[in-house]
Amino acid sequence: MSVRVASAAAGVLAGARSLTAITEWISDVPVWACRIPGFPTDRSLAPCPSRATSAGPGLRAIAVDGKALRGSRTSVTGDVALLAVTDHTGHVPAQRQAADKSNEIPAFRLLLHSVDLTSTVITADAPHTQHAHGTYLRERGAHYIAQVNANHPGLFHASATCPGARSRSAATTVPGPATA
Repeated sequence: MSVRVASAAAGVLAGARSLTAITEWISDVPVWACRIPGFPTDRSLAPCPSRATSAGPGLRAIAVDGKALRGSRTSVTGDVALLAVTDHTGHVPAQRQAADKSNEIPAFRLLLHSVDLTSTVITADAPHTQHAHGTYLRERGAHYIAQVNANHPGLFHASATCPGARSRSAATTVPGPATA
C-alpha cells in the first residue's frame, strides 16, 4: 500500500474529515509518531489539496457510488438507480443501471469489469465492504479503502480501538497484490 494512502487513512482515524484536515494532521503529527508505522519523517507524504488525488505516485484514485435518479419513480415502478465509477478529476469511466438501490452490491463487479484497476485506490460506501468485493479488487490489482460499520462487528471493534479513532465508523486500508 502507498505510504501516502496509509498516512491519509491514519489522519481520518485521528479525526480528520477533509483533505485539508488530513494534510494539517500529517504536518502536525510528532516525528516519533511517524516512526511507529514507518512513515517518512520529512512530511513528504502529506497530500496536497490542490492536486486531484492523494493516492500517491503511480496510483489513481476512483470512487464507486450509486444514486437514485430523481423523478424516475412512478406509481408502478421504483427509482432507477445508477452505479458509477468516478475518478477524482470528475471523469466517469463506467456507469451501470441497477434494478434498485438494493442491487448495488451485485452490480459492483459488473460495473468495474471494464475498468483497468491496476494501481488504483478504490473507495466505496459501507455496503460494498464485502469479502467478495475485497477479493475481486485484490485479484484485479487494486487497493481499496473500506468503510467499516457495525455490520462487520469483529472488524468494526478492532478498528474502533485503534489509537485516535473518534468516529462510529473507521476507515481500513487493505493493500492489493505486491507489484514487482
